[in-house]
Amino acid sequence: MLTIHIERFGYGLDSTLGKLTLSGDDPWSCFIVEDEGRLKKVKGETAIPAGHYEVKLREHSAKFDKYYDRFPGIHRGVLHLQNVPDFEYVYFHIGNKEKHTEGCLLPNVVPIALPNGEFSGASSEPAYVALYKRCIAAYDNNEKVTVEIVEREARR
Repeated sequence: MLTIHIERFGYGLDSTLGKLTLSGDDPWSCFIVEDEGRLKKVKGETAIPAGHYEVKLREHSAKFDKYYDRFPGIHRGVLHLQNVPDFEYVYFHIGNKEKHTEGCLLPNVVPIALPNGEFSGASSEPAYVALYKRCIAAYDNNEKVTVEIVEREARR
């Protein structure tokens, strides 16, 4: 089984920053940019609840079918978190800013702490592709892929 661990540690009023690591001996890691945490969900503006979720491939998504052309020979569907309470269609996908998330998880190589106390990232595409390839390798080995999200501090 491949477990993706995300520890949230940066909390802005509109964004959240986390560190992603993988189970096992793989030393690869990246950062995750998300929406801000809220006690009450606002559609497209709220980070998903901390927890443990299975990640499956969703073969078709109107928004992300473009990845078939963008990543020929690699893309087999978008990484889709399962059974997230009060959320639908939560994905890992490319994006650098909180406004790109809509509740999804954005892998980035470089974390950016903005002067206004918010968080962003840079180099999302290489982080996404590296994560994606590791997930595909796990699926090809008939392994389950999960994500575990934890908070370093309580949500506001």
